[in-house]
Amino acid sequence: MDRIEVSRTISAPPEAIFAVLTDPQGHVAIDASGMLMDAEGPRVTAVGSQFLVHMDREGLGDLPMGRYDVTVTITAFSPSAEIAWTILGTIRPGIGHVFGYRLSPTADGTLVTSYYDWSDINDDWRKLGIFPVIDQKSLRATLGILDRTVRRGYVTVDHADGTPDPA
Repeated sequence: MDRIEVSRTISAPPEAIFAVLTDPQGHVAIDASGMLMDAEGPRVTAVGSQFLVHMDREGLGDLPMGRYDVTVTITAFSPSAEIAWTILGTIRPGIGHVFGYRLSPTADGTLVTSYYDWSDINDDWRKLGIFPVIDQKSLRATLGILDRTVRRGYVTVDHADGTPDPA
């Protein structure tokens, strides 16, 4: 299997959840892996949008990579319904794994499905046997943090003028 999916119902509208997922700092706020240290860039608004994430692999304890940066590129964007991205870091060309979220309104809020797909990675990477880099438990934990973050009234920042914008 080259894909992991986990789901959780969050008692919030899709728009509030999507506000967290389109903010680069939102990704840092909900990360359960411990690798995302900080982010820079504007809120994502379309396929092709990008932002920078400062990483530290120490959170996984698997490879001694130290601190490094990755560029997140949005590969799927449907407002309040789906967002997905791939990353480009120190390894060129990029590995090609994809992370994303699908949001579906329910009577109790929003069913949020987090996915991690490495089906299109190069065979050289597949042979190394290091995938999945993030396991199902981490995806599930991130959904729990997302739930808590949204319920606490996550505040996003309008990067154009620096003023708070309640999600």
